[in-house]
Amino acid sequence: MSQSPAFSGWQDVIALVRRAGQDDNDDALLTALLTPDERDTLVARINILHELLEGRMSQRQLSQLLGVGIATVTRGSNELKRMDDETKNWLADLLKREAEQSTSST
Repeated sequence: MSQSPAFSGWQDVIALVRRAGQDDNDDALLTALLTPDERDTLVARINILHELLEGRMSQRQLSQLLGVGIATVTRGSNELKRMDDETKNWLADLLKREAEQSTSST
C-alpha cells in the first residue's frame, strides 16, 4: 500500500482531465469532482474572464450582471494581469469562439 496520495499536484489534475477528455468522459469526471455550487462558480468565473477580456463593462457592472461580489471580479482581473499577452490573447479568442458557438446553438 502506498504511503502517499496518487495525485499530488495541480498538473496531476490537469492530466486526469485531459485523459478523461480523450476518453470523452470529461463531463462525468468534472461532475464527480465538483459540487453543483462549484460548477456554478466555475461558470461565473468563465463569464468574468470573458467579459473582462471583452472590456465592454466595468467591474462593478459585471459584478451586478453575474450576481457575484466585486472581489470575485477583481480576482479574475488580477489573474488576467498576471498572464502574458500571448496567453491572454489565446484565452480571449477561445472564450469568444465558444461564446459565439454557444449563442448560435441555442
